[in-house]
Amino acid sequence: MPLPPAPAKRAALLATSAYAATEPRKRPAGAQLPADPERPLAAARAAAKPTAAPAQSARAAAPSDKAAGLAAARRREPAARKTTRHAGTAKLFVLDTNVLLHDPSSLFRFEEHDILLPMVVLEELDAHKRGTTEVARNGRQASRTLDALVAAAGPSDIASGVPLKGTGQRAATGQLYFQTEPLSYQLPASLPLGKADNQILGVVHALRERHAPREVVLVSKDINMRVKARALGLAAEDYQNDKVLDDDDLLYSGYLALPPDFWAKAGRKVESWQNGAHTCYRVSGPLVAQMMINQFVFFEAPGEPSLYARVTEIRDKTAVLQTLKDYGSAKNAVWGVNTRNREQNFAMNLLMDPEVDFVTLTGQAGTGKTLLALAAGLTQVLDERRYTEIIMTRATVSVGEDIGFLPGTEEEKMGPWMGALDDNLEFLAKGEGSSAGEWGRAATNELIRSRIKIKSMNFMRGRTFMSKYVIIDEAQNLTPKQMKTLITRAGPGTKIICMGNLGQIDTPYLTEGSSGLTFAVDRFKGWAHSGHILLARGERSRLADFASEVL
Repeated sequence: MPLPPAPAKRAALLATSAYAATEPRKRPAGAQLPADPERPLAAARAAAKPTAAPAQSARAAAPSDKAAGLAAARRREPAARKTTRHAGTAKLFVLDTNVLLHDPSSLFRFEEHDILLPMVVLEELDAHKRGTTEVARNGRQASRTLDALVAAAGPSDIASGVPLKGTGQRAATGQLYFQTEPLSYQLPASLPLGKADNQILGVVHALRERHAPREVVLVSKDINMRVKARALGLAAEDYQNDKVLDDDDLLYSGYLALPPDFWAKAGRKVESWQNGAHTCYRVSGPLVAQMMINQFVFFEAPGEPSLYARVTEIRDKTAVLQTLKDYGSAKNAVWGVNTRNREQNFAMNLLMDPEVDFVTLTGQAGTGKTLLALAAGLTQVLDERRYTEIIMTRATVSVGEDIGFLPGTEEEKMGPWMGALDDNLEFLAKGEGSSAGEWGRAATNELIRSRIKIKSMNFMRGRTFMSKYVIIDEAQNLTPKQMKTLITRAGPGTKIICMGNLGQIDTPYLTEGSSGLTFAVDRFKGWAHSGHILLARGERSRLADFASEVL
């Protein structure tokens, strides 16, 4: 490697101004400059050019200021987060026992906010953990969750707060507190202290006084308890995380009405072709953004040909619409049943499609949910041999008082709950064997009942249904967990139909927004192998239709 050339001029002495210009600026306390072995050499080079020295020195000092600012920011950051978190953004939620019994994972649903459990809640949780009911199972699961959180944090952190993310739940960044000392509070004399609900109200009252101005909120599924809390001036809320929708009017209906000017706007851009007995249309435009797979669309306008189709494909900004089979025609009757309105025809197209594995039907009483499902099932089991048998079950929640234990086998115990099945089978058997006389009707009825099995939901866990046609009636009374248990029983070649009326929920603590049927409709919409239809028109009788409207 050659040596550098010798300098042409002698080095000049540094002036006093050069010393002042190259002197480093004072650093903030605690800031450390990064070690740079070339900094003295850079300062000497800057001194050789006095005119450029101030600019060079300013640039040399800038990294030190930046490093000092970053270091100070790093030291202040945790304290700032802690102050902001507890100053006004993070709330303290006090959970009632029924919240844990309703959803054992509710401890992880409050994001950055803190949770406190009064000691009486732990006592009530212990009292409800025995038994085989859903409430008892949830109580045991909540107890196991609390035990895992405490074990992961250690006994020394109970007083200062147990991190809710200690078991891997990263969405929960708050702390879990337990009532470790008695709290003093004053409640009206009309509220006896021996009742658990009043003790929880007293804890909320004491915490609000102790942690003011921090917001302390009671979370309970008990409406009366929330009313009492608000009467005492305490903040109270319902547990909302289990609700799929806040407004049941926003529930997916399964069909979409095309605007009156649809063909005028999209007529020139529509592609059409024939697919067997069906006609397919490829459409584009802003309306495609509102469509979903297996959603039905219809066009009805005076003086214009009607269109009833199903969305079979969505790609980019285009959608493929395929016309439907008209089951309202007598030649397309299913087990002697013809559809009577537009929505029933939509439902029958889903029920008879072998590519659709999961169908949900909702609607008021008398819209034909059970009849359509049974007619489609009998045709595909007895005529087409697509499925081996029909399995029917329902939630055994009574409207009035319980009549007690029922004798007999599993199917005999389920008999009183299957009155709707018997009524529809009687209608279907009468229509199918009407021309064969009394003996023919008896033989048809016997054949039908031999292919229908009635099962109880209590014994479904662990089973697998292979090539079955499963009907779940009164599904509005199921919780999301029960709905998941039933749907996951499906094996290869099985089709599941869930039916229910969201206006007739008899299960306590369930609403239209938290029902398992609503949960399934919302989660399965848009899947290529599922479909949903809201049946709007009653077809039972004029008396039933009028009663549904005015009562």
